[in-house]
Amino acid sequence: MHIETETWTDLADTETELALVPVGSTEQHGPHAPLGTDTLNAEAVADAAADRYDGDVVVAPAIPVGVAEEHRAFTGTLWTSESTFRAYVRDVVDSLAAHGWDRVVLVNGHGGNIAALREVAGRIVRHDDAYAVPFTWFDEVGEQEVDMGHGGPMETALLQHANPETVHEDRFAEAASGGADRWGDWQGRVNLAFDSDEFTENGVVGDPRDGSADLGEQLLESATASLVALLETVADRELPER
Repeated sequence: MHIETETWTDLADTETELALVPVGSTEQHGPHAPLGTDTLNAEAVADAAADRYDGDVVVAPAIPVGVAEEHRAFTGTLWTSESTFRAYVRDVVDSLAAHGWDRVVLVNGHGGNIAALREVAGRIVRHDDAYAVPFTWFDEVGEQEVDMGHGGPMETALLQHANPETVHEDRFAEAASGGADRWGDWQGRVNLAFDSDEFTENGVVGDPRDGSADLGEQLLESATASLVALLETVADRELPER
């Protein structure tokens, strides 16, 4: 059940300790995909897992702004510092725990959030009255014939399946021609670039034409199965003494 669409009296009757928090970003994804791609994809995975999980789980409103300053050159991108982001996530988890939803999975859709989410989850577990663990959907979909990229085939494919109205398929060729083959500007194992406009003209990495709605359906299925398995584990996990 989604917190923002329920009444407080209905939510007060829930007995679950489990909560999902979709975490995304508002950042450029090329000329063909919306700035909310990471949030939309995180929400799609969280919703599918909540529907499939054999038990109750609450779904919190998504956190739509993340650690994304690397895309600052592209109009519409929003970002926050890692410290602000971590503090905000921690406060959201603390709020959930205050109502008894103290086993929380942070369903992430943005690579730039990964390090901060791992750090804040550890801080929550060690110091707060809650357990939190991050889950990044694109790390959980197994081997694929296409690379993740950015605004590339995987992200775009999941949109094509779950939110097809947001995708400009007529701009795929433009996205590919102005994009990069690889994230970064490398000398050996050192990435010399800090911002994405240093190596991609239009913000894209990868070719969205290599994806499809069918691939998106497979990705959603795989990510959902992994998240449901994680929910089952978190539900039964013996939590550390606080």
